[in-house]
Amino acid sequence: MSEQWIVGVDLGGTTTKLAFINLNGEIQNKWEIPTDNSNEGQNITANISIAINQKLEELKEQKTKLIGIGMGAPGPIDYETGVVLNVVNLGWKDNFPLQESLHSLTGLPVAIENDANCAALGEMWNGAGKGASNLVCVTLGTGVGGGVIANGNIVRGVNGAAGEIGHIASIPFGGAPCNCGKSGCLETIASATGIVRLAENELSNSESKGELAALLVENGKVTAKDVFDSARNGDELANKVLHEVSFHLGFALANIANTLNPEMIVLGGGVSRAGDILLDTVKANFSKFTFSAARDSTNLSLATLGNDAGAIGAAWLIKNKLNL
Repeated sequence: MSEQWIVGVDLGGTTTKLAFINLNGEIQNKWEIPTDNSNEGQNITANISIAINQKLEELKEQKTKLIGIGMGAPGPIDYETGVVLNVVNLGWKDNFPLQESLHSLTGLPVAIENDANCAALGEMWNGAGKGASNLVCVTLGTGVGGGVIANGNIVRGVNGAAGEIGHIASIPFGGAPCNCGKSGCLETIASATGIVRLAENELSNSESKGELAALLVENGKVTAKDVFDSARNGDELANKVLHEVSFHLGFALANIANTLNPEMIVLGGGVSRAGDILLDTVKANFSKFTFSAARDSTNLSLATLGNDAGAIGAAWLIKNKLNL
C-alpha cells in the first residue's frame, strides 16, 4: 500500500496554508490560497475543498491517499463539535460549524484546533520539541500566543483559554493597554508591536545618535528587526530595549516553568528569528527567576518549523484522532 497523507490546514485571515503530510510529520507538498471572507465566510471551506482536489489532480494522486484533514483556526472552538464560537476577521457568524462544513464538502474525517495550539503540536511532533511530551510553545509575532502540551496532549482549560501566555500580567499596575482590554500584558512588551512601541518611546525621550536613531530618521519608523540588528551591532538604546523585553519574557517563562515544569519551552513566531541575541538574554533572565529543579530540567530553544508549524500540528490532530 502506498504512503498515505494527512491534509494540514493553517487558516489565517488573509492566507490559508495547506500541506500534504505523511505519518512521520514530513511535508510532501505545500501551497497557499487566499482566504476569501466575503459572503459571511461561506467560501472558505468550499475553496479549501477545491484546492485539495486540484492539488491531487496536479500530482496525479487519488483522494483515497488522504486519511483526513486537520485544521488550525483562530478563535475559541467547541472541541466536541468543531464549531468556531467567534472569529472577528473571517466573516463567519458566531457558532460556525467548521468541522461539519469541511467534512460534508470533502467526505474526510476532520479535526479542528486553535491555531496557536497547532503550532505547539507541530513543534512537538517534528520540530524543536520532537521527542518531548511536555512542552510549552510561545509564538512571538504581532501578538504573543502560546500552546501548552502535557503528556502529549494540548491543555485547553475549562473554557478553552489555557495557553494565553500573551496575557500574563507582566506589569501588574499600569503598563500599555492591550487589545484584550487589560493593561500591562506580556503581549504589550514581547510582541513585535510591543518591541516597536518600547523603541519608539526610548527614541522620543532620547538624544541618542546611534544606529537605531539613524534608522528612524531614514525610514520614518523602526521595526522589531531593526531593534535586534542594532543591538547586535552594539547600539546602546537598542540594547536597552532588548534587555527590557528579555527581562519580562524571561520572568514570565520562569513562572510558567515553576508552575508546569515542562521539558522544553520553544520560542517561535517572527520575533524569534532574532536568534541567539534574544534567546541568550531571555535564558539569563529565566535562570534568575526559575526554581532550581525546574531550571535544571527545562530547556529553552528556538522553534525550527517556521510557518509550517501550524499545518504540521493540524495534521497531528488526525493522526491522534484516528490512533495512527
